[in-house]
Amino acid sequence: MSSDLGMPSRPTAGPDSPVPAGPSGADRRPGSGLRSRFTDLQEDLRRADASLTRLLGQWESGPGEDSDGLVTIRSRREEQARRLNELEYGARSSLLVFQSGSNTVAPVPTTLLGDAGRREDEPDALRYDGNPEAAYRVVVDRAFLSEPAALRALDERLAAGHDVRVVDQPLIKLVVADGETALVQLEPGRSMELRAPLALLAVELFESVWRRSRPYLREDGDLSPMDRRILQLMLSGLTDAATANQLGTSPRTVQRRVRALMDLTSVTSRVQLGWYAMRNNWV
Repeated sequence: MSSDLGMPSRPTAGPDSPVPAGPSGADRRPGSGLRSRFTDLQEDLRRADASLTRLLGQWESGPGEDSDGLVTIRSRREEQARRLNELEYGARSSLLVFQSGSNTVAPVPTTLLGDAGRREDEPDALRYDGNPEAAYRVVVDRAFLSEPAALRALDERLAAGHDVRVVDQPLIKLVVADGETALVQLEPGRSMELRAPLALLAVELFESVWRRSRPYLREDGDLSPMDRRILQLMLSGLTDAATANQLGTSPRTVQRRVRALMDLTSVTSRVQLGWYAMRNNWV
């Protein structure tokens, strides 16, 4: 599902600033603190995702609607795409969205604004121009950032005023409209629609992830847009080759710019560069 998860701000500090000693009295290196924070985040997201999946599993008996009218299983791609579109453009005030990779319901290239290359098998009358009535909050993961045209799609979201954040852990695909109806993808060929009060499960998961995510491309500071994108993709775990492919450049150029950023910040590793970038609100 593709209609189509920063860190809290901290006082500015360089990589050479004193680091408080831990309980044992040993200095805590910036790299170890960043790894610990990422490990905690990964565990929090794993628990939240597992909790929602476990709860939803109680209603996975098969296609159709449950007796209380709270859950509907949608199994056909065309049906999922149409319902996803209805939820997005029927929203009155808010849309909460998780975007991940391997989108088969609405692939990223087909959702770009002004893109005329629609697939022939797409349901009729689907819109991709954004709902002007709704405030979008969107979280994307590493798998999404690896998709073709992902960066262009996110740039269009930012231009449209959408609030976009990033997490490094895999996301389930979901959209929540007005906090009342949620569409959650259980597996590539099957989604579950939840109505209130069950939709609150999806809202709680989204808010938990949102609090622990980081903004996509901050605009403040003196960093160039290219360097911001390189740092964002590096922090998300993409290789230099994958980053270069997304940015339309060469791996050697990516490596050169990362090296220049390391020299600028006086750090000796990419882990320290990531720590510095996050502490100084570069990403």
